[in-house]
Amino acid sequence: MKSFLEWFKASTKVKRWICLILVGIVLVCYGIAKILVSQEMTFFEIGKTIIIFVIGFVSIVVGIIFIQKRSLEIIIEANNTDSEKGKKAGLNIKSLIFNKKVYEEGPKVVVIGGGSGLNIVVEGIKKYTNNITAIVPISNYEQGDKFDNLGYMPLKDVKEGIISLSNNDEVMKKLFSYKFTQEPLVGMNFGDIYISAMNEIYVDKSEAIKKSSDVLNIVGKVLPVTLDEITICAELKDGTIIKQKNMIPEIVSQKNQSINRVYIAPSNCRPAPGVIDAIEDADVIIIGPGSLYTNVLPSLLVKNIAKAIKDSRALRFYISNIMTEPGQTDNYKLSDHIKTIKDHVGMDIIDYCLADTGEVVPEYVRKYNKDGFDLLDLDIKRANQYNVKVIQRNFSTILNGKVRHNPDAIAEVIIEMVCNELKFHDMQNNTQYLLLQSVLKDQRKAIEKEQAKLKKRNEKKGNEDPKESKFSLKYKDRLKSIKNTEEITEENKKLARQIEKMEQLKKAQMNKSKK
Repeated sequence: MKSFLEWFKASTKVKRWICLILVGIVLVCYGIAKILVSQEMTFFEIGKTIIIFVIGFVSIVVGIIFIQKRSLEIIIEANNTDSEKGKKAGLNIKSLIFNKKVYEEGPKVVVIGGGSGLNIVVEGIKKYTNNITAIVPISNYEQGDKFDNLGYMPLKDVKEGIISLSNNDEVMKKLFSYKFTQEPLVGMNFGDIYISAMNEIYVDKSEAIKKSSDVLNIVGKVLPVTLDEITICAELKDGTIIKQKNMIPEIVSQKNQSINRVYIAPSNCRPAPGVIDAIEDADVIIIGPGSLYTNVLPSLLVKNIAKAIKDSRALRFYISNIMTEPGQTDNYKLSDHIKTIKDHVGMDIIDYCLADTGEVVPEYVRKYNKDGFDLLDLDIKRANQYNVKVIQRNFSTILNGKVRHNPDAIAEVIIEMVCNELKFHDMQNNTQYLLLQSVLKDQRKAIEKEQAKLKKRNEKKGNEDPKESKFSLKYKDRLKSIKNTEEITEENKKLARQIEKMEQLKKAQMNKSKK
């Protein structure tokens, strides 16, 4: 009985459609009764009765359709335990319907890159779908002797990908980065030992990584771009060849020569099993953000990867870096990043480019400038010449004292594009569309709540202008000081003009008295 009464709560939004169906039933019954009771009817009465009957029948149909739609939304909200609605719903709403893993029907997203950039993108996207494949680079990382003794290729980015796809990434991060302090495992971390054990159980390294994801019950899956041993090499403008990935930025800075191209050796290395299939099945392909020459491009240079992306019907995004990177992209603009990708792997690999227009705190910019970083210049007109649509939004945030991409802002834009694509194909009643719209709505409400809290805090501090920009909120005291200084300067100028006039008047009076 309690479960039945849950349907009539205000939060379920079902009562309106039940009322519409009841009204429709009354109108249909009235129309039928009118025809049965009346012995003779005028043409006007017949028309009126038919109209009432049709309105009633349409009301019943519309009510049934929207109750079904709302029931599906309730399933989605109840299963979305990360959202406020899902948390409030708990077991009460779930008891109304069968528990189904609706997130498995979300869009298939492939993220290509490495390092913290890939992890940030995955963090936002996993709120909308479980169908995520993180394709991470494998290269000649420098490792300690104990790591080398494990006898398997370096999988640093694989471990980071598993952490980012975890339902509880904080706990997983602590577990995978935990270093043993007792012999014989001193200096080793759990992640290395775990993956090493899986490699020994499953001879196929690709299968070992897949099974690792299953055992840890992560969202989506992590795939190495290749299982072949590769070396990332760079050729500089003066012809210098660098065959160590970690030495590229250092040698570029020492020689003061920009990178002409990067390549991988051997050039015919094969993609890992499942990588091409994931790209071909994808609804969305996301490239970057990350180090352009040492993370993004090497993955695209693996045999058949770029071709599979070009042939894919997925929405293809490139997320540009917020800043340039010393020893790699010094003095680069947005168009230079896009041009470099196209020079290495050809045209038609990117449809959209996400570029940050947010205001980064000057103190952080100066801090990054000291280390050789600089804000990326957005030359939109030139970037558009490469047949790429640039989407400009505030994608930046400060995380643990560092300038990073905002995972929620990135995910929101990408999922909006997916929804528009579904809407274009008239799929508004599709489970995937309803899921994405529901989560988008919930995320926006969460952002609005945060903004409301920020507004209240500012009002308590004496901020009376609700339309102040993010910049003015951050630097209010500094702007106020500048404004006060300008006012004082203006008053001093007025006072100086008055004194000057008085002196001129005194001189004129003295001249008159002498005459």
